[in-house]
Amino acid sequence: MAKSKIIKPLIIFLALVIIIFIFMSIANGVQTDFGNVGVSRVVIPTTSVSGVDGYLVATIYQPISATWETPAPAMLLLHGYQNDKAATGSMAIELARRGVVVVSLDQYGHGETSIGMVNRGYVNHSVSTNFGLESVEDGTIGPISGPSRVKVMLNFSNLSFFDPFYTTDNDGNILYDSSMGGIAAYAFMESLKFVDSTRMAVGGHSMGTWSSWSVAAAYSGARNEAGVDIAPRALLLQAGELFTDDVFDSENIQFNNVLLLQAKWDEFANFRDYNDIVYPNLPATPLRANFLGVSPGEARWDTTFGNFDDGTARRMELIYTNHRLVAVDGRSISVGIDWITEALDVPTSLNSGDHTYHIGALLVFLSMILGLAAMIPLMMVILQIPFFRDVSAGLPTRTARLKSTGKWWKGAVITMLIACFTYPFMSQLGHGLLPVPENIFRMTIGNGFLAWYVLLIAIMLITTVIPWKKAKKRGATMDFHDLGLAREQCASRIDWVLFGKSLLLSLLMVFSVYLLVVIFNALYGLDFRIIWPFFRPFNAMRFGQFLVYIPVFLIFFIFNNIKIFGQMGQRLH
Repeated sequence: MAKSKIIKPLIIFLALVIIIFIFMSIANGVQTDFGNVGVSRVVIPTTSVSGVDGYLVATIYQPISATWETPAPAMLLLHGYQNDKAATGSMAIELARRGVVVVSLDQYGHGETSIGMVNRGYVNHSVSTNFGLESVEDGTIGPISGPSRVKVMLNFSNLSFFDPFYTTDNDGNILYDSSMGGIAAYAFMESLKFVDSTRMAVGGHSMGTWSSWSVAAAYSGARNEAGVDIAPRALLLQAGELFTDDVFDSENIQFNNVLLLQAKWDEFANFRDYNDIVYPNLPATPLRANFLGVSPGEARWDTTFGNFDDGTARRMELIYTNHRLVAVDGRSISVGIDWITEALDVPTSLNSGDHTYHIGALLVFLSMILGLAAMIPLMMVILQIPFFRDVSAGLPTRTARLKSTGKWWKGAVITMLIACFTYPFMSQLGHGLLPVPENIFRMTIGNGFLAWYVLLIAIMLITTVIPWKKAKKRGATMDFHDLGLAREQCASRIDWVLFGKSLLLSLLMVFSVYLLVVIFNALYGLDFRIIWPFFRPFNAMRFGQFLVYIPVFLIFFIFNNIKIFGQMGQRLH
C-alpha cells in the first residue's frame, strides 16, 4: 500500500468530516436558539380512528420560558406529502424563538410514525374541483378505482368532518381521519404541563393544511376535563385549499382566525381553485370572498378582515413563490409569525422579519454536499488497498469496437432530458401505475421511484440494444469489458469478482455518508436535507421496506453505468 497515495486523500476526507461536524453543530445551535429552546423527540402511543394500534412521533420545541409555573402558548405543525416533521422546522424554530411551544408531527405514513397512510381512509368517489362546487352533471364528481394507496391520494382534499355524502360510500369504505394523526397529537400537546391550553393553534403546509382543517374542526368548541376551552385560536394554511360552508356542519363548527398563504405559482391546481394561474382578482370569487367574510367587491389580497377577539379574522397573503417553497419563504414565515403571535397574544421583542432558520438550513445542505464529496477521497484511500486495486482498471485501451458517430453528446442530452422530464410525474404519481402488491411494496414514494426506474431501464435497453444490433450488422463487436463489467483478461463473460468488489466499494462509500447521518440524528435530531428529507436514518421497518426495492434500483444503476461507460469508451476512441 503506497503511503504517498493515501495520506493526501485521507487528510482531505478527515478535513471534510471535521467541517461537517462544525456546520452541523452550528445548525443545532440555530434550531435550539443557542440554548434558549429545548428540542426533543417524543413517541405518542395511540389508536387510530380505524382501530389500528400504533404510535405517532413528533419533535417538541420548548422555549426555556415555558415551564409548569409559566405555561406558554403552543402550536401543532403538520408537514406536507412525502415529507416529515423536520420539514416544518422553519416555522417551528421562529415561533419557539418567540416563546411558543411547537409540536411538529410525523403524520400517518410519514417519517417515524408507525400508522400507515391508508388509515386516513378513503371512499370510491372524488371531485375535481373545490368541494361544494362539484356536480354530477358537469362531471366534477365521479367514481375512482385502483389500489387503496391511489384512492387515499385522490381523497386528500376530502375531509373526514364533511357530510356523509363525501365521507362514506356504498362499498362500506369510510374516510376515517383526514387529520392524519393530528387530532391525537393536538390532545397530546394540550396535556403538556408547560402549555397554556387556552392559547393553542394548528397549521401546516400542503397536505398538512387539510390535516389542519380537520384538527380545527374536531376541536371546535372543545373543552378539556377542567372545562377550559381548548379550541385552536388560529389556523395557518401554507398553500391550502378552500371549500364551501355547505359540505360540513357549519352551524356547529367554527374555524378561528384563519390565514391562507397563497403561492403565486402553485404547481397544484386544487390549491389555486383549479385556475390556470393565480390571477390578481382571485379573492373576488364567491368562494374566496365568502372565506374572507366580505362581499366580492371588498375582497383583496394581503388584508386582514374580521377581528381576532371573536375568531373571525381572515387573511389571504399572496406569496411570490411556488407551492413547495411556501413553507420556507421568508415573507411567508414573517406573515405567519405575525398571525400566530397576534392570535395567541404572544409578547415578543423580536421583529417578525428576524429569522435564523435559513442559516441552519443552509448549513445542513452544505453538510450534505460535503458528505457526498467526502466519498471521493475515501474511495481513493480504499482503492489503495490491494484487494480493491483492480476495481480502478479504467476504460478499455484497445481500439473501440463500436464506431463512434461523433454525435455521442446527442444521446447523452436526450437521456438526461428524458430522466428529468419523467421524474416529477413518475416519482409523484408513478406508484399508482404499477400493479404491485401493497402488502410488500408499502412505500408510496418508493413505488414512484420504482415506476420511474422501470421506465428508464426500458428506455436504456432500447437505446443500447438498437445501436448494438446495428453495429453487429456492420461487423463490430462489443464484449463485457467494453461495458465495464469485466477485466480485459476475462472479457467474454461477466466478471463477478470485479462486480462484487465494485459493489462492496460502493457500499462502503454510501455507508460513510449514512454513518454521518446516524451520528447527527442521534446527537442533534438533524439529518441531511434541503427542504426534502434526502438522507435519514432507517428504523427496522423502513430498512426492511427499503430492501424490497433494492433489486430494481440495483438493475437501474448497473444499466445506467453501462450506458455511461459505453458512451465514454466510444468518445475516447
